[in-house]
Amino acid sequence: MKHFKQMTLSKVLTFCAFALFSSAVVAQETLHDNEDVPKRMELKANAFNLIIFKTVDISFEYLIDSESSIGVSALFNLNDPEEDHYDEPYYNERFALTPYYRRYFSSKYAWGFFLEAFGMYNLQEDGYWEYSYDSVNDIQNKRYIEDTSGNIAFGMSVGAKFVSSKGFLFEFYGGVGRNIFTSNDDAASELVPRLGATFGYRF
Repeated sequence: MKHFKQMTLSKVLTFCAFALFSSAVVAQETLHDNEDVPKRMELKANAFNLIIFKTVDISFEYLIDSESSIGVSALFNLNDPEEDHYDEPYYNERFALTPYYRRYFSSKYAWGFFLEAFGMYNLQEDGYWEYSYDSVNDIQNKRYIEDTSGNIAFGMSVGAKFVSSKGFLFEFYGGVGRNIFTSNDDAASELVPRLGATFGYRF
């Protein structure tokens, strides 16, 4: 009886040791598999728009799979609308929110040449100075007349993306959209640009 109990205890301990070993192996394999899972999220800042157009343009992108992604970018124009911008690059958009879908054409994961379809809500502004002469006080008065328009546009872009092994990325793209809906035709433009040279990180 005592020998039987020792054999039973030995079998139980052997089973427990095997179970623990198996669990450790499975956990190690799972950890290894998780390390191979591709990174799917990106945060980016558009250096081109900041330098050339004096606008802040940031974006977030989620990689659906190796060939497609969705994202959204937000643009904020830092220029003073009351200043003259005839001799420098200037966006009519004071603000733009741009959701997009991209399709990649490369054997690497969401890397290389891509086509992009986007929608855009943009707030455009058009203004001018109105001058009047006060003959009583012999002074010239001026006031800024501002027209704004909320618009919805659709368009397409083309570009390319390059990602390092550490997750740092660079991409460039260019495209154009058309304002389909405008709240004020006097202030809205027919076309809207989509330009960028962005730096970011994939995680």
